[in-house]
Amino acid sequence: MIELTTLGAAKTVTGSKHLLRTSKARVLLDCGLFQGHRAEANARNHAFPVSVDDLDAVVLSHAHLDHSGALPVLYKLGYRGAVFCTPATRDLLAPMLMDSANIQQSDARHIAKRIARGQKDLEPVEPLYDEDDVAGLLGLVVSEPYHRTFDVAPGVRVTFDDAGHVLGSAIVTIDVEDGGSKRRIVFSGDLGRHHLPILRDPQVPTGADVLMMESTYGDRLHGPIEVTEDALCEVVTRTVERGGRVLIPSFALERAQEVVYTLKKLRASGRLPKIPVYVDSPLTVALTAVFRLHPECYDKEAARLLRSADSPFDFDGLRYVSDVDDSKAIDTTPGSKIIIAASGMCEGGRVLHHLLAMCADPKNTILIVGFQAEHTLGRRLVERRPEIRIFGESRPLRAEVVTLNGFSAHADQTGLIEWADQVARQGMLSRIVLVHGEPGPQGILAKKLQEGGICGRVDIPAMGETIRL
Repeated sequence: MIELTTLGAAKTVTGSKHLLRTSKARVLLDCGLFQGHRAEANARNHAFPVSVDDLDAVVLSHAHLDHSGALPVLYKLGYRGAVFCTPATRDLLAPMLMDSANIQQSDARHIAKRIARGQKDLEPVEPLYDEDDVAGLLGLVVSEPYHRTFDVAPGVRVTFDDAGHVLGSAIVTIDVEDGGSKRRIVFSGDLGRHHLPILRDPQVPTGADVLMMESTYGDRLHGPIEVTEDALCEVVTRTVERGGRVLIPSFALERAQEVVYTLKKLRASGRLPKIPVYVDSPLTVALTAVFRLHPECYDKEAARLLRSADSPFDFDGLRYVSDVDDSKAIDTTPGSKIIIAASGMCEGGRVLHHLLAMCADPKNTILIVGFQAEHTLGRRLVERRPEIRIFGESRPLRAEVVTLNGFSAHADQTGLIEWADQVARQGMLSRIVLVHGEPGPQGILAKKLQEGGICGRVDIPAMGETIRL
């Protein structure tokens, strides 16, 4: 018996969890937080979908919270097995998960205060975990480098290849043997793009029988990064000309570093107005320090800069902000500026306070540089809702909203199809399973994969659906 059950990121792009089961082993692939409507997210994240007593191991593709953020819940429920990931992912987990615990506790306190002041339309929030749970979980993490095969459970061996998505991200190749049956399952995790700055391009594993692949951008294409740089420069310039500010909600891991790197290039070329740039995220500060520890993940240009005195993540006029009072001062001091703040889907963190201060002023610009899942505040911004709710308060949305998908660290439709074709050509691919995508893009991608002759069988599992391999 070899089975895959999708427990998250099924017909959606968040909460990645997939259970591999044989007669001898239970292995969880990813353990992410679900993000969306606050009530739905709380319910899903508190109700863990698998018994920890049944788990032999966890294998983590990368450190983004929609793939790793529920790991402390696992520990809180009593899991004491190993969590396998790459060395860079291991180093990123500590600041990522500690920050997640702190934000949950801070948001819970903030909402409790509003309820105490008489706000009727809010429900109390219970944090999923605390710093002790994070510390306990980190003690279970085992790091393995790219390209070295290792055992994770009886009859289950794993090899990591570079996914090129974020620092330390991995394509997970799983060799499974059970009852005389053998399968090589490749799990893409989140697949990166070719020719992006900082990281290397995604690699192609060999010998795959089954491919479980993300499908976030299965229905669309990204423009060249050079076009995205031009568009960023235009957005900043016109916002400054009307006396406004640019707010960039950004994932603290990878996206913030890519945006900083691009702003550095534009500033060096003289194309960017000389206004202050703030990275207002203690997490981003911590993660950028981790980047400097892992040149093995970089492309040649980023590695060259890192070896020189010219850091990819610093330039004149850039300031990293950790202190709370300094963060508050950003909104109260006059003048145009660029503010990069987490979180990327506007579901928590300091970006919410900046949105409160900026969303009603038409001089300002909210610049979206990543995918926004359904039912998140980020998606409501992209949809240009006339009003948005932040901490239970309704605010008019009058600021300009611009979306630049060219910064996405996910492969687009062409990238996904070409990578799947390469995997098929280097294996005996009999089945593709699409996860981490919304139904529309998944349906379009499935049709193209079949029509292109890459694989005749493409499954799109629903939440909780089991596929026997």
